[in-house]
Amino acid sequence: MKKVVLDQNGRNLLQKEIIDGSAYVLAQDDLALLSSPDLRPVRMQLELLKTEHALREHGVHSTVVVFGSARIASPEEAEEALAAAEKQLQAQPDNASLQRKLAQARRRVEQSRWYDEARCFAQMAAHCFDREGPCELVVMTGGGPGIMEAANRGAFEAGERSVGLNITLPHEQYPNPFVTPELAFRFHYFALRKMHFLLRAKALVTFPGGFGTLDELFEVLTLVQTKKMPRIPIVLVNSAFWRRLVDFEFLVEEGMIAPEDAQLFAIVDSAQEAVDVVHDFYANSSCDN
Repeated sequence: MKKVVLDQNGRNLLQKEIIDGSAYVLAQDDLALLSSPDLRPVRMQLELLKTEHALREHGVHSTVVVFGSARIASPEEAEEALAAAEKQLQAQPDNASLQRKLAQARRRVEQSRWYDEARCFAQMAAHCFDREGPCELVVMTGGGPGIMEAANRGAFEAGERSVGLNITLPHEQYPNPFVTPELAFRFHYFALRKMHFLLRAKALVTFPGGFGTLDELFEVLTLVQTKKMPRIPIVLVNSAFWRRLVDFEFLVEEGMIAPEDAQLFAIVDSAQEAVDVVHDFYANSSCDN
């Protein structure tokens, strides 16, 4: 048994040891506890509730979700990267790595068109569905660069708010500067992030992207197909990309999906067409359907 020891001022050192110990910390302030494997369900609940409370507080009741690659740069950034790649290759014309880099930079310039289309879509959507449509649809993205930035930027330039759901990654992803600050959220769990994408979603517009974009898109298609969520307009932008990437007709022919499943989405080539699909879907209905 430890003896009571007093310091030179007569204070109980053993009592100080107790108070300074980790066991005495309030559970809500114990970061080591909250980070432990046993508390994973609590952390997941916190990620769900924090964003839910904030969106309710700010009156965000319905959203148009925009998915797409983080790698598609704005035309200005793409042209700048191309110029830099050309300059590097001029100095080392036989460098195979720089040759590949130049080819990729040229591809990025071509792809930058879709940055502009996403930006344009968000500009039009922010006005159309707020003032003309049956309900307000707040633009929501993953909050990162590329297509996500373009959509947040379009809403920002239209004078409307937008939501960004950022995710922690090994190579840290930061929110783009166009997300409305009080509607910028950060997630650890992809599952909770995807849940918030869909809880208020009344439309989904998907631009070209990689694994993350495909994961998000096909989860929505699966949920609508299985009636786990109400049907919403799902729009895929850039027909050449999507028709080469996924042979939906082959899936029907093989009996892997029903013919009507191929009607769950529309494939278009412009921001205006995407707006028209969403507008027409709700022309004779409400966002509560």
